[in-house]
Formats: sequence, structure tokens, C-alpha cells
Amino acid sequence: MSKVVVITGGSSGIGKAIGEFLFHKGFTVYGTSRNPEKITNSVFPLIALDVRNAESIQLAVAKVISISSRIDVVINNAGVGITGPIEEIPTSEMRNNFETNFFGPIEVIKAVLPQMREQKSGLIINITSIAGYMGLPYRGIYSASKGALELITEAISMEVKSFGINITNVAPGDFATNIASGRFHAPLIVGSAYEIPYGNTLSQMDEHVDSGNNPDEMALAIYEIINSKSPKLHYKVGAFMQKFSIVLKRILPDRIYEKMLMNHYKL
Repeated sequence: MSKVVVITGGSSGIGKAIGEFLFHKGFTVYGTSRNPEKITNSVFPLIALDVRNAESIQLAVAKVISISSRIDVVINNAGVGITGPIEEIPTSEMRNNFETNFFGPIEVIKAVLPQMREQKSGLIINITSIAGYMGLPYRGIYSASKGALELITEAISMEVKSFGINITNVAPGDFATNIASGRFHAPLIVGSAYEIPYGNTLSQMDEHVDSGNNPDEMALAIYEIINSKSPKLHYKVGAFMQKFSIVLKRILPDRIYEKMLMNHYKL
């Protein structure tokens, strides 16, 4: 019997790449999207779900269970980017980012746990970010939301292990997707103290995404995790230097590491 996989944010980018890869490997795949009726090129079914709306999450989970009678794997992929100086990002936008990147995945987990407990099995994969391992300039809120999801995964893992449920994080680096177009960008304010450094960093961030790795690399990593008998708690997927930056943070003095990041972003 093929495993039943639910992928939030499955209509584009990494989520779509993962869904298509798993679909062609014989998995039963359900993607989710806030507006599935607008997507006409998906090879797997899309179900309406907004991670900021607990009722829509419950309805989507119930629909999958009514069709397939089980949920074996949940991939919390839906997320949004946000950039800007902390001083100039509206607090409402900070909250919105956490609603999508942090509280949304938690609500999805809460919705699927009863079914997985009943099955005595299940795998939950949270897509975080290498940015969640460090506070990056002008991406502080994004780093914080993804870092928070990394830590909450560690806690939930211990809480659900006895039910036969595994939970893991997969932190991607830069991949060639449309995430930059969906970000909230705090506007460049003429005359602002941050106008020049933020503008330069923003251009650099977009270049990194455009030249990022193929999302199929993430899809293969997810496939291997699903097939693992004992998944690790943390995975990193991406360019070597992006992954190595996490190692450097562990071994370098804080201010030296900070200086390295500032040099990288030309600050």
C-alpha cells in the first residue's frame, strides 16, 4: 500500500517539486494551497488549506482521511519570506510571518497527531531554513520564525516518540524558486539610515535565490528521509558553504562569526 503524503504549500516551488517526485515514485500525494482552483498544472490533487486558519487545516486533514483513511507523512512546507531592517518592518508583518512560518505548522501538527496516534505511526517533516540557525541581517524575522520551528520540533519529537511518530527538520539553503516574489519587503526608504546597506543586501539575497540549487535536490532528500528507518532530527540541504556556515557558528567566537557575516553582506 502506497504511503499517503500531505504537503502544505504544494502548488509551487519546493513543495511542488517534492510532490511531483513522490507522486512519480508511487506515493499517494495531496498538496495544499490557499487557492487550489487557480492551479491547473498539478499532477497530484490540491486541497484548500490556509495555514493561518485552524478551521481550514482541520477540514483539509479530515478530507484526506475520508479519502485515504490514513496520513503517513506530513510535510510542513508552506512558508513566506520577509526582509527589512527590524526597526522599519511593521510589527503586523512580523506577526503575520510567524503566523505562517511558525504557528501554521504547529496547527497542522496538532491536526494530524490524533490520526497518527491511532495508526501508531507517522512522520512529520518541517521545512525550516539554514537561515534559522543564525540571525541574518535584514532577514532577522525570517531567521527567528524558522529557528523557532527548529526548536519546537525538538520538543514535539520527545512528546510523540512513544506513539510511534517521528518528527524531523529539513533546513534548505538557497534554491531556485519563486520565494523572492512572495516575500514581504519592507520598502527602501529614501534618506533612511538603512537605505544603502539594506538595498545592497536585498539585491544580494535575490541573486542567491536566482542562482540557487535545483529544488529536485530537496525532493530527493525528502524521499530518502521518508524511506529511512530511523530519521535524524535535523537535516541540512544545500550548497556546501551554506551548510558549513552552521559549523563555523559552533566553533568560532561570536564576534568573529558576526564579522564574517557582515563581510559577506558587505556591511
